[in-house]
Amino acid sequence: MRQFARLFFLLWLLCAAPAMRAAGTDDLLPPDKAFRFSARALNASTIGVSYKIADGYYLYRERFRFATEPAGVKLGAAQFPRGEIHNDPFFGRVETYRRDLRFVLPIEGAGGPDRFRLKVTSQGCADSGVCYVPHDQYAEIRLTAASSDSPVSSGVLFSAPPPRFLSSAAPAPRLLTSASDTDVAAVFQSGAAWFVLASFFGVGLLLAFTPCMLPMIPILSGIIVGEGRGMNKLRALILSLSYVAGMSVTYAVAGIAAAYSGSLLASALQNPWVLSAFALAFVWLALSMFGFHDIQLPGFMHQHLSAAHHRLEGGRLASVALMGVLSAIIVSPCVAAPLAGALLYISQTRDVLMGGAALFVMALGMGVPLVAVGVSEGALLPKAGPWMKTVKKFFGTLLLGVALWIVSPVIPVIVQMLGWAALLIVSAMFLRAIDPLPAEASGYARLWKGVGLIALVAGVALLIGALSGARDPLQPLAGLRAAAGGGGQTAPVRFERVNSLAELDTRLEATVTPVMLDFYADWCVSCKEMERYTFSDPQVQAKLAGMLLLQADVTANSAEHKALLRRFRLFGPPGIIFFDRNGREIEQLRVIGYQPAASFLKTLERVESS
Repeated sequence: MRQFARLFFLLWLLCAAPAMRAAGTDDLLPPDKAFRFSARALNASTIGVSYKIADGYYLYRERFRFATEPAGVKLGAAQFPRGEIHNDPFFGRVETYRRDLRFVLPIEGAGGPDRFRLKVTSQGCADSGVCYVPHDQYAEIRLTAASSDSPVSSGVLFSAPPPRFLSSAAPAPRLLTSASDTDVAAVFQSGAAWFVLASFFGVGLLLAFTPCMLPMIPILSGIIVGEGRGMNKLRALILSLSYVAGMSVTYAVAGIAAAYSGSLLASALQNPWVLSAFALAFVWLALSMFGFHDIQLPGFMHQHLSAAHHRLEGGRLASVALMGVLSAIIVSPCVAAPLAGALLYISQTRDVLMGGAALFVMALGMGVPLVAVGVSEGALLPKAGPWMKTVKKFFGTLLLGVALWIVSPVIPVIVQMLGWAALLIVSAMFLRAIDPLPAEASGYARLWKGVGLIALVAGVALLIGALSGARDPLQPLAGLRAAAGGGGQTAPVRFERVNSLAELDTRLEATVTPVMLDFYADWCVSCKEMERYTFSDPQVQAKLAGMLLLQADVTANSAEHKALLRRFRLFGPPGIIFFDRNGREIEQLRVIGYQPAASFLKTLERVESS
């Protein structure tokens, strides 16, 4: 019905336009004056487009179309700022722009002409109720001159005196509340530097409590515990700051490199050999907790450090900072909206200073809870005696768990479950879970026995589940419950796999329903969360039943996979892209990172109404 209304409206426009002009609409501006258009190349891969929209007029976001003459230039998706929501009687709920509009249009691929003609088709209306027919406007683009004479810097779309990406008439900078990477990128371009950095520091604090960051807690705790005697608040603070500094520098450097190369460094490292090597490193660190060896830098490095400064302190801080570097690269390969938005901003504008600073500050925010944990460890840990050995062994066990967690993306689920079962059962034995307690046992002894019993039960459950065919470590006995008639499990969502742009385009051309494209990888923690907690929700599955569900598994990180990611300006999974019934992307509804079922349901409702 809505499509019929739109068709009727367009036909009415074509027929009524001459009549409107003849009816005495003397004050109606011609389209070229109502919507003053200009465009020029910002660099060899980006075009800046600008509109000066007269007062009382507005443009529809969804009515923009782009083409080039000659047709050998491949244009990417335009990066629009957020517009105003307008309830149109014909088009329904639409996004519009008033006053000044600035956006960028990326150029994909290489080898095209340096000079070409850009054709931009737009459609707008006046507040008086008169609407224009779709209108074509042109600009001559010279890429060669732009790449050498007109660099983009500091997030400014055009040279002075125009303001930043969003005009001075745009609303005040907004907080990072959307799951869209493009919305996050817009924060860079719409706010002052202090606001951008403050926003990303706050986002880092929030990201510190995501599953990706949790393995860093036992790593840092193990480092603090490994100090043994002489630990105090000040030393714990220094070690924690060294760890966070290594992590922060890595985020900034790797993020900038990823934005230039078009792929995430962490995703490139997700192969069995690399992950196994890092898992062995954490096993080595765990063994130091059990007293098999001491952690220190190689002798030749230690000598250089001692010549420069305090021998022990310098080597120790360098070791801790290096552990922070490794943790940032391997333990947290997730792509959340803030990280993806920062990378998107750097890749589009080459503003390395602002993008890198934001990534660094975001990592500092992520490290604040780690510093708090480290300082508390230094203040609360016993200074000597048998307690210290017990605590060190506890953190050594946690580090073995981190090692198993690192390799879990590249090993079969049954091996994961057996590994966790073995770790829990052996730990339970050392906690004397099955040893009888004497009547005069202390409260601490009873507490540790209780912990051991819990570990033993969990380990046995994992062992039984693995041997009975279960493949979910968090629900190892679910299969037995379903087999016993205790209520079947929700069937997993079934996706059709797409492995290339050609396959995706073929599916989109043939669709008559909305489409959801899910970017997935075996090593992606948030992808597993979406699969386990969001896609398994019955209400979510009911909404998805009316959609074509496609999935791009980019685990192998092949050339085709990289092309798919570049097409949607993603730096890695997870990412969910929605398309309408005509195969057009609904950009404002992108989902980057994990989204719980309740929030995802609202997103699906917006997809249905679009």
